[in-house]
Amino acid sequence: ARGVEMSKAALQAKEKILQDEIEKYRDLQKEFQKAVASRNQLDAQLTENNNVKEELDVLEDGAVVYKLVGPVLVKQELAEAKQTLEKRLEYIKKELERYAGILGDLEKRQESAAEKLGKLQQDYQQAMLKAAATR
Repeated sequence: ARGVEMSKAALQAKEKILQDEIEKYRDLQKEFQKAVASRNQLDAQLTENNNVKEELDVLEDGAVVYKLVGPVLVKQELAEAKQTLEKRLEYIKKELERYAGILGDLEKRQESAAEKLGKLQQDYQQAMLKAAATR
C-alpha cells in the first residue's frame, strides 16, 4: 500500500510539473502573438510612411505642405517634412529589426518549450501506465 501511495504522490508531482510547463508554453505563445501584432503594426506604419515619402518626393521645392497636429492642419516647410519623415522611417526600420530579433528568440524558446513539454507528457503517460499496472 505504501508503494502505491508513493507512486500516487510521484504521479501528482509529475502532473504539477506538466501543468506548470503547459502554462509557461501558453505564456510564450501569448508573448509571441503580441510581438507579431506589434511587428505587423510597424509594417503598416512603414508602408504608410513610404507612401507619404513618395508623395513628398513628387512635390517641387517651395510647395505648401500641411501636417495634422491634433484636429488642426499646420503649415510645414517641405524640407522639414522630409527630414521628419526620414527620421520616422529610420526609427520604424530599427524597430522592425529589433522585432525580428525578438521573434526569432521567441520562436527558439517556443520550440525548446514544446520539446520539453513533449518529453514531460511522455514521462507522465509512462508513469500513469506504471501506476495503473501496479493496482
